[in-house]
Amino acid sequence: MSEIALNIHHLEPTSRVNGPGCRFVIWTQGCTLACPSCFNPDTHSLTAGTSISLDAITAQVCEQSEIEGITFSGGEPLLQLPALQQFARNIRDNTQLTLLLFTGFTWEEIQRNPPAADIVKYMDIVIAGRYLHHQRFAKSLIGSTNKTIHFITDKYCLADLNGIPGCEIDISTDGTITISGIDPVNL
Repeated sequence: MSEIALNIHHLEPTSRVNGPGCRFVIWTQGCTLACPSCFNPDTHSLTAGTSISLDAITAQVCEQSEIEGITFSGGEPLLQLPALQQFARNIRDNTQLTLLLFTGFTWEEIQRNPPAADIVKYMDIVIAGRYLHHQRFAKSLIGSTNKTIHFITDKYCLADLNGIPGCEIDISTDGTITISGIDPVNL
């Protein structure tokens, strides 16, 4: 790969609440959708975050032998189309890992945007649509009832999303607390 980079809010090497099985989670930095009551408001700034090369992220992913896939969340991953596409293509071509994309864009918006629609072919699951607080659902990876689930490959089905825990709390050795999941707690 090249020195193309993603602007990252956080990388979580192992998670069991951001998709089926154990997953490496990439929270991109930057979102212009501004969904009221968003789960991740710290990811919205387009000027914050850390630029990490695709090679460096790939190396971190490859260190995780127990994961079955990668989840892209944010922020809004589709705001970084060229880097996301190159990374997803590389993972798809060189590993057996599955790919899940959370996006605030609707399925229809994705289909009307050829570069975004092209990324979908690398994904196994796409969960699309803005978070609507008044339609909060918080189960099976769905934040609000307006969101749509698209199974791009046959590797997963709806039953694979049932039973995923709603929240995960990770406390790193330096004391950093990361709260993740579709139904996060407030500390």
